[in-house]
Amino acid sequence: MAKGRGWLAKLGLRGNSSSQLDMMNSSIPQGPDADVPEFHQQFAQFGAGRFWGVELAFQRVPGVTKTEVGYSQGHLPNPTYRDVCEGDTGHCEVVRVVYDPKVCTYENLLKVFWSCHDPTALKHKGHNIRPQCRSGIYYYTAEQEKTAKEFLENHQNALESKILTEILPAKKFHRAEIFHQQYLARGGRFGFRQSPAKGCKEAIRPYG
Repeated sequence: MAKGRGWLAKLGLRGNSSSQLDMMNSSIPQGPDADVPEFHQQFAQFGAGRFWGVELAFQRVPGVTKTEVGYSQGHLPNPTYRDVCEGDTGHCEVVRVVYDPKVCTYENLLKVFWSCHDPTALKHKGHNIRPQCRSGIYYYTAEQEKTAKEFLENHQNALESKILTEILPAKKFHRAEIFHQQYLARGGRFGFRQSPAKGCKEAIRPYG
């Protein structure tokens, strides 16, 4: 047997078929985010408390072409909202942003991230003190990592409390249920739609 194939055989896989490897990788919750953005677009991923209001904040940013809410950084395959809210899967509620770097810089996204939550409270958002509500920046490139750490350092200099935001590689992204996507723009809990229009400055009501 060729070198490197023994472990595949033990898992019931044969050879080095890319489809077999992709299938196996897709079941690994802590594997990297293998999705690919559209041509000339880039991904960014952030956790900043409950994901509904965070998503709306990013929807309003010029140059952001798509947003999705979901779960990442956890150890349970294909988690549901209920699984994540139980607090023992390790997941963080995240917003995955697709943006056009010619229109919107990563630095601009970081400014929005810092402005829409309290980064000194790692697992706190409003009245929620839960691990899935932690503050996190999950990078896709070395450049994003470098920029995020520089921004954190600069932001820390302006605060007395310690920033507890985690900065980690982006892991497999599990899309949240359809009900949660663009939740506030569709009406939220009370049926009052909030504008996702680019440049909108209206205050965001986190639950609708």
